[in-house]
Amino acid sequence: MWPALPVSLIATTLALAPVRFDREKVFRVRPQDDKQANIVKDLAKSNELDFWYPDATHHVATNMTVDFRVSEKESQSIQSALEQSNVHFVGKRAGRQKAIFMDCGIHAREWVSPAFCQWFVYQATKSYGKNKIMTKLLDQMNFYILPVFNVDGYIWSWTQNRMWRKNRSRNRNSTCIGTDLNRNFDVSWSSSPNTNNPCLETYRGPAPESEKETRAVTAFIRSHLKSIRAYITFHSYSQMLLYPYGYTPRLPPNHEDLAKVGRIATEALSTRYETRYVYGPIASTIYPTSGSSLDWAYDLGIKHTFAFELRDKGKFGFLLPESRIKPTCRETMLAVKFIAKYILKHT
Repeated sequence: MWPALPVSLIATTLALAPVRFDREKVFRVRPQDDKQANIVKDLAKSNELDFWYPDATHHVATNMTVDFRVSEKESQSIQSALEQSNVHFVGKRAGRQKAIFMDCGIHAREWVSPAFCQWFVYQATKSYGKNKIMTKLLDQMNFYILPVFNVDGYIWSWTQNRMWRKNRSRNRNSTCIGTDLNRNFDVSWSSSPNTNNPCLETYRGPAPESEKETRAVTAFIRSHLKSIRAYITFHSYSQMLLYPYGYTPRLPPNHEDLAKVGRIATEALSTRYETRYVYGPIASTIYPTSGSSLDWAYDLGIKHTFAFELRDKGKFGFLLPESRIKPTCRETMLAVKFIAKYILKHT
């Protein structure tokens, strides 16, 4: 006979199971008048809305920023109701608008990269309804943001090895850990002989898209390819804005357009703190690469793909001081907003 567990212990054990929020959404709305404020309140009566700000429906008022979470099951009906009532909210229905995909932190030790993606999300939601340019971009485009591409590697760089670059996957027949996710994409994957050693920092993996992180990103981009007009990935360091190609010295067909965007974006970036970036194709501007996300996205059909190598030029390198993070984010925001405006207008 099994001993009976106290009810309190059973309840405690069950309570430890984590609550999942996969595919749920947080909406940010800004009612323009009393009618729209009442629409939000009415939605709360007929749906399970988890209000983040304000913390209760009776506080909702005109010209107030309102944040609430909804389940995956209810998100589509809530979104449709907001659209039909002309209530502005951050983001629109996927597939109906142009989109930009942005990722940060593909290399674990490049800490300023995830900081920028988080900064972008924070500033976008904070300035929506207040800044005309950001409001227009969010109303007319979708932004898909991946704040940390290489989660396991990023955590390892915080807890065990500050200079860790790769992910943390195990490699068959080798004691060396990890794959360089930016050599794991299915584009000229095996063309560089110095990427086939599991013990090297640039190990490409046993096969194209062998890594779960790479597969997740490529699957998402392929499923949204009709709407994604630009792909932007953020690295550090070198102060560069790069575009294809890395695996060949050959220039892409629209290289003049990419160079134009690169020039104006870096000029916009420099207006804040006079930080100087160079721009150009990967292979000739920084060094040849194979299996990169940037080249993969371009050859897939996304004809505006860019990689930022953020601050600095090597004085601090990957160890960029905390005091330099916000300035880096502020100036980079100017370049990204220009690219987004260009995509909205010209693609």
